[in-house]
Amino acid sequence: MTTSDPAPEPFSTETTASWRELAVARSVDPARVRAEKRVQRFLDAALELLSGESGKDFTVQEVVKKSGQSLRSFYQYFAGKHELLLALFEESVSSTTVRLRDALEEIDDPLERLHRFTVDYYRLCRPVATAPKERRAATLGMAEFAQQLMTEHPKEAARAFGPINALLVELLEAAAASGAVRQDLDLRRVAGTVLQATMFSSFAVTIGGLHAGDDTAAEAEALWELLFGGLTAEGRGAVKAPAKATAGSTAPAKRASAAKTATAKKTTTTKKTAAKKAPAKKATTARTTKRAAD
Repeated sequence: MTTSDPAPEPFSTETTASWRELAVARSVDPARVRAEKRVQRFLDAALELLSGESGKDFTVQEVVKKSGQSLRSFYQYFAGKHELLLALFEESVSSTTVRLRDALEEIDDPLERLHRFTVDYYRLCRPVATAPKERRAATLGMAEFAQQLMTEHPKEAARAFGPINALLVELLEAAAASGAVRQDLDLRRVAGTVLQATMFSSFAVTIGGLHAGDDTAAEAEALWELLFGGLTAEGRGAVKAPAKATAGSTAPAKRASAAKTATAKKTTTTKKTAAKKAPAKKATTARTTKRAAD
Protein backbone atom coordinates (compact mmCIF):
# COMPACT_ATOMS: atom_id res chain seq x y z
CA MET A 1 0.00 0.00 0.00
CA THR A 2 1.43 3.41 -1.00
CA THR A 3 0.73 6.77 0.58
CA SER A 4 -1.97 7.32 -2.02
CA ASP A 5 -3.79 4.08 -1.18
CA PRO A 6 -7.08 4.62 0.62
CA ALA A 7 -7.11 3.76 4.30
CA PRO A 8 -9.32 0.84 5.31
CA GLU A 9 -12.74 1.58 6.70
CA PRO A 10 -12.69 2.02 10.50
CA PHE A 11 -14.34 -0.63 12.63
CA SER A 12 -17.73 0.08 14.16
CA THR A 13 -17.61 1.80 17.54
CA GLU A 14 -20.45 -0.43 18.69
CA THR A 15 -18.05 -3.32 19.35
CA THR A 16 -16.83 -3.95 22.87
CA ALA A 17 -13.29 -4.85 21.81
CA SER A 18 -10.51 -2.34 22.39
CA TRP A 19 -8.87 -0.62 19.45
CA ARG A 20 -5.67 -2.53 20.13
CA GLU A 21 -7.60 -5.80 19.80
CA LEU A 22 -9.24 -4.55 16.63
CA ALA A 23 -5.87 -3.59 15.20
CA VAL A 24 -4.50 -7.08 15.80
CA ALA A 25 -7.69 -8.64 14.42
CA ARG A 26 -7.10 -6.84 11.10
CA SER A 27 -4.02 -8.93 10.53
CA VAL A 28 -4.38 -11.85 8.13
CA ASP A 29 -1.14 -13.27 9.52
CA PRO A 30 -1.99 -16.40 11.53
CA ALA A 31 0.89 -15.62 13.87
CA ARG A 32 -1.00 -13.23 16.18
CA VAL A 33 2.04 -12.89 18.42
CA ARG A 34 3.91 -11.15 15.63
CA ALA A 35 0.88 -8.94 14.98
CA GLU A 36 0.82 -7.97 18.67
CA LYS A 37 4.49 -7.03 18.52
CA ARG A 38 4.00 -4.91 15.42
CA VAL A 39 1.05 -3.06 16.94
CA GLN A 40 3.05 -2.49 20.13
CA ARG A 41 5.92 -1.00 18.16
CA PHE A 42 3.54 1.51 16.56
CA LEU A 43 2.09 2.35 19.97
CA ASP A 44 5.53 2.77 21.53
CA ALA A 45 6.60 5.04 18.67
CA ALA A 46 3.43 7.13 19.03
CA LEU A 47 3.95 7.47 22.79
CA GLU A 48 7.53 8.58 22.28
CA LEU A 49 6.45 11.20 19.74
CA LEU A 50 3.60 12.28 22.02
CA SER A 51 6.16 12.87 24.76
CA GLY A 52 8.28 15.02 22.45
CA GLU A 53 8.10 18.63 21.35
CA SER A 54 5.42 18.10 18.72
CA GLY A 55 3.00 16.52 21.21
CA LYS A 56 -0.03 14.97 19.55
CA ASP A 57 0.71 16.85 16.31
CA PHE A 58 2.99 14.08 15.06
CA THR A 59 2.27 12.50 11.68
CA VAL A 60 1.68 8.91 10.62
CA GLN A 61 4.90 9.05 8.59
CA GLU A 62 6.82 9.96 11.76
CA VAL A 63 5.29 7.02 13.61
CA VAL A 64 6.16 4.66 10.78
CA LYS A 65 9.74 5.92 10.64
CA LYS A 66 10.28 5.73 14.40
CA SER A 67 8.73 2.25 14.62
CA GLY A 68 11.03 0.96 11.87
CA GLN A 69 8.08 -0.53 10.02
CA SER A 70 6.32 0.20 6.74
CA LEU A 71 3.39 2.44 5.94
CA ARG A 72 1.66 -0.57 4.45
CA SER A 73 2.00 -2.36 7.78
CA PHE A 74 0.61 0.65 9.64
CA TYR A 75 -2.56 0.73 7.56
CA GLN A 76 -2.92 -3.01 8.01
CA TYR A 77 -3.62 -2.33 11.69
CA PHE A 78 -4.97 1.22 11.86
CA ALA A 79 -7.31 3.24 9.64
CA GLY A 80 -5.38 6.38 10.49
CA LYS A 81 -3.85 8.53 13.22
CA HIS A 82 -7.13 8.84 15.14
CA GLU A 83 -7.36 5.08 15.67
CA LEU A 84 -3.71 5.00 16.72
CA LEU A 85 -4.27 7.71 19.33
CA LEU A 86 -7.46 6.00 20.47
CA ALA A 87 -5.61 2.73 20.98
CA LEU A 88 -2.89 4.57 22.86
CA PHE A 89 -5.45 6.32 25.06
CA GLU A 90 -7.27 3.07 25.83
CA GLU A 91 -3.95 1.48 26.78
CA SER A 92 -3.30 4.39 29.15
CA VAL A 93 -6.73 4.14 30.79
CA SER A 94 -6.48 0.36 31.15
CA SER A 95 -3.00 0.44 32.71
CA THR A 96 -4.07 3.26 35.06
CA THR A 97 -7.11 1.23 36.14
CA VAL A 98 -4.95 -1.82 36.90
CA ARG A 99 -2.54 0.35 38.87
CA LEU A 100 -5.33 1.89 40.95
CA ARG A 101 -7.04 -1.44 41.59
CA ASP A 102 -3.75 -2.92 42.81
CA ALA A 103 -3.29 0.01 45.22
CA LEU A 104 -6.77 -0.58 46.66
CA GLU A 105 -6.28 -4.26 47.45
CA GLU A 106 -4.74 -3.49 50.85
CA ILE A 107 -7.65 -1.25 51.94
CA ASP A 108 -10.86 -2.64 53.46
CA ASP A 109 -12.84 0.47 54.45
CA PRO A 110 -15.16 1.47 51.55
CA LEU A 111 -14.83 5.22 52.16
CA GLU A 112 -11.05 5.03 52.43
CA ARG A 113 -10.97 3.07 49.16
CA LEU A 114 -12.85 5.93 47.50
CA HIS A 115 -10.45 8.40 49.08
CA ARG A 116 -7.38 6.52 47.86
CA PHE A 117 -8.81 6.21 44.36
CA THR A 118 -9.52 9.94 44.12
CA VAL A 119 -6.18 11.23 45.37
CA ASP A 120 -4.12 8.66 43.44
CA TYR A 121 -5.99 9.27 40.19
CA TYR A 122 -5.61 13.03 40.64
CA ARG A 123 -1.86 12.69 41.05
CA LEU A 124 -1.62 10.49 37.96
CA CYS A 125 -3.56 12.99 35.84
CA ARG A 126 -1.93 16.16 37.15
CA PRO A 127 1.30 17.12 35.35
CA VAL A 128 3.71 18.95 37.66
CA ALA A 129 6.80 21.01 36.94
CA THR A 130 9.07 18.60 38.80
CA ALA A 131 7.96 15.61 36.73
CA PRO A 132 10.13 14.53 33.77
CA LYS A 133 9.49 16.62 30.68
CA GLU A 134 8.48 13.57 28.66
CA ARG A 135 5.87 12.54 31.21
CA ARG A 136 4.38 16.06 31.36
CA ALA A 137 4.14 16.22 27.58
CA ALA A 138 2.51 12.78 27.34
CA THR A 139 0.02 13.60 30.12
CA LEU A 140 -0.98 16.87 28.49
CA GLY A 141 -1.21 15.25 25.07
CA MET A 142 -3.51 12.51 26.37
CA ALA A 143 -5.65 15.08 28.23
CA GLU A 144 -6.00 17.13 25.05
CA PHE A 145 -6.95 14.05 23.05
CA ALA A 146 -9.46 13.03 25.75
CA GLN A 147 -11.23 16.39 25.41
CA GLN A 148 -11.40 16.04 21.66
CA LEU A 149 -12.64 12.48 22.01
CA MET A 150 -15.47 13.42 24.36
CA THR A 151 -16.52 16.33 22.18
CA GLU A 152 -16.34 14.72 18.75
CA HIS A 153 -16.61 10.98 19.45
CA PRO A 154 -18.68 10.44 22.63
CA LYS A 155 -19.34 6.72 22.00
CA GLU A 156 -15.64 6.03 21.56
CA ALA A 157 -14.91 8.09 24.67
CA ALA A 158 -17.44 6.16 26.76
CA ARG A 159 -15.86 2.89 25.71
CA ALA A 160 -12.32 4.15 26.34
CA PHE A 161 -13.21 5.28 29.86
CA GLY A 162 -15.13 2.07 30.52
CA PRO A 163 -12.56 0.27 32.74
CA ILE A 164 -11.87 3.14 35.12
CA ASN A 165 -15.52 4.20 35.21
CA ALA A 166 -16.53 0.64 36.14
CA LEU A 167 -13.98 0.61 38.96
CA LEU A 168 -15.26 3.89 40.40
CA VAL A 169 -18.92 2.80 40.19
CA GLU A 170 -17.93 -0.38 42.03
CA LEU A 171 -16.29 1.69 44.79
CA LEU A 172 -19.27 4.03 45.05
CA GLU A 173 -21.72 1.14 45.32
CA ALA A 174 -19.69 -0.42 48.13
CA ALA A 175 -19.53 2.91 49.96
CA ALA A 176 -23.27 3.42 49.54
CA ALA A 177 -23.99 -0.07 50.85
CA SER A 178 -21.90 0.68 53.94
CA GLY A 179 -23.77 3.93 54.57
CA ALA A 180 -20.75 6.15 53.90
CA VAL A 181 -22.32 7.56 50.72
CA ARG A 182 -25.93 8.57 50.10
CA GLN A 183 -27.99 5.77 48.62
CA ASP A 184 -30.40 8.03 46.71
CA LEU A 185 -27.77 9.15 44.18
CA ASP A 186 -27.34 8.10 40.56
CA LEU A 187 -23.91 6.57 41.13
CA ARG A 188 -23.02 6.30 37.44
CA ARG A 189 -23.61 10.02 37.04
CA VAL A 190 -21.60 10.69 40.20
CA ALA A 191 -18.76 8.56 38.82
CA GLY A 192 -18.70 10.63 35.63
CA THR A 193 -18.60 13.86 37.62
CA VAL A 194 -15.76 12.66 39.84
CA LEU A 195 -13.69 11.41 36.90
CA GLN A 196 -14.22 14.64 34.98
CA ALA A 197 -13.30 16.83 37.96
CA THR A 198 -10.23 14.73 38.70
CA MET A 199 -8.93 14.50 35.14
CA PHE A 200 -9.34 18.16 34.24
CA SER A 201 -8.68 19.76 37.62
CA SER A 202 -5.63 21.55 36.19
CA PHE A 203 -8.02 23.85 34.35
CA ALA A 204 -9.44 24.96 37.69
CA VAL A 205 -6.06 26.54 38.45
CA THR A 206 -6.17 28.48 35.18
CA ILE A 207 -9.79 29.57 35.53
CA GLY A 208 -9.26 30.63 39.15
CA GLY A 209 -6.18 32.66 38.25
CA LEU A 210 -4.06 30.61 40.64
CA HIS A 211 -0.46 29.49 40.52
CA ALA A 212 -0.01 25.84 39.64
CA GLY A 213 2.02 24.34 42.47
CA ASP A 214 3.82 21.04 42.81
CA ASP A 215 2.13 19.89 46.02
CA THR A 216 -0.20 17.43 44.32
CA ALA A 217 -0.85 15.59 47.61
CA ALA A 218 -2.43 18.68 49.20
CA GLU A 219 -4.33 19.51 46.00
CA ALA A 220 -5.65 15.95 45.80
CA GLU A 221 -6.88 16.08 49.40
CA ALA A 222 -8.59 19.42 48.76
CA LEU A 223 -10.36 17.96 45.72
CA TRP A 224 -11.45 14.91 47.74
CA GLU A 225 -12.92 17.06 50.51
CA LEU A 226 -14.78 19.20 47.99
CA LEU A 227 -16.20 16.29 46.00
CA PHE A 228 -17.28 14.16 48.94
CA GLY A 229 -17.72 16.76 51.66
CA GLY A 230 -19.31 19.57 49.70
CA LEU A 231 -19.13 23.25 50.57
CA THR A 232 -20.85 23.12 53.96
CA ALA A 233 -18.95 23.79 57.18
CA GLU A 234 -19.47 20.20 58.27
CA GLY A 235 -18.21 18.82 54.96
CA ARG A 236 -14.59 18.38 56.01
CA GLY A 237 -15.52 16.27 58.99
CA ALA A 238 -18.04 14.34 56.92
CA VAL A 239 -15.49 12.80 54.57
CA LYS A 240 -13.20 11.82 57.44
CA ALA A 241 -15.81 10.48 59.84
CA PRO A 242 -18.88 9.32 57.90
CA ALA A 243 -20.55 7.82 60.98
CA LYS A 244 -20.34 11.08 62.90
CA ALA A 245 -21.34 13.01 59.83
CA THR A 246 -24.48 10.91 59.50
CA ALA A 247 -25.36 11.53 63.11
CA GLY A 248 -24.53 15.20 62.77
CA SER A 249 -26.69 15.56 59.70
CA THR A 250 -29.76 14.86 61.86
CA ALA A 251 -28.88 17.60 64.34
CA PRO A 252 -30.84 20.38 62.54
CA ALA A 253 -33.93 18.16 62.47
CA LYS A 254 -33.53 17.39 66.17
CA ARG A 255 -33.10 21.06 66.98
CA ALA A 256 -36.16 21.93 64.89
CA SER A 257 -38.16 19.24 66.66
CA ALA A 258 -37.02 20.48 70.06
CA ALA A 259 -37.90 24.04 69.14
CA LYS A 260 -41.32 22.93 67.95
CA THR A 261 -41.91 21.02 71.21
CA ALA A 262 -40.80 24.02 73.26
CA THR A 263 -43.14 26.31 71.33
CA ALA A 264 -46.02 23.90 71.85
CA LYS A 265 -45.31 23.74 75.59
CA LYS A 266 -45.11 27.51 75.77
CA THR A 267 -48.44 27.88 73.94
CA THR A 268 -50.10 25.35 76.24
CA THR A 269 -48.80 27.12 79.34
CA THR A 270 -50.03 30.47 78.04
CA LYS A 271 -53.48 29.06 77.42
CA LYS A 272 -53.65 27.54 80.91
CA THR A 273 -52.57 30.79 82.51
CA ALA A 274 -55.15 32.71 80.54
CA ALA A 275 -57.81 30.20 81.55
CA LYS A 276 -56.95 30.62 85.25
CA LYS A 277 -57.05 34.43 85.05
CA ALA A 278 -60.32 34.61 83.14
CA PRO A 279 -62.66 33.58 86.03
CA ALA A 280 -61.04 36.02 88.44
CA LYS A 281 -61.62 38.87 86.04
CA LYS A 282 -65.26 37.80 85.62
CA ALA A 283 -65.82 37.75 89.41
CA THR A 284 -64.35 41.23 89.78
CA THR A 285 -66.68 42.57 87.11
CA ALA A 286 -69.66 40.96 88.85
CA ARG A 287 -68.82 42.64 92.23
CA THR A 288 -68.44 46.01 90.54
CA THR A 289 -71.84 45.67 88.91
CA LYS A 290 -73.45 44.71 92.29
CA ARG A 291 -71.98 47.78 94.04
CA ALA A 292 -73.34 50.02 91.32
CA ALA A 293 -76.78 48.53 91.78
CA ASP A 294 -76.70 49.16 95.55
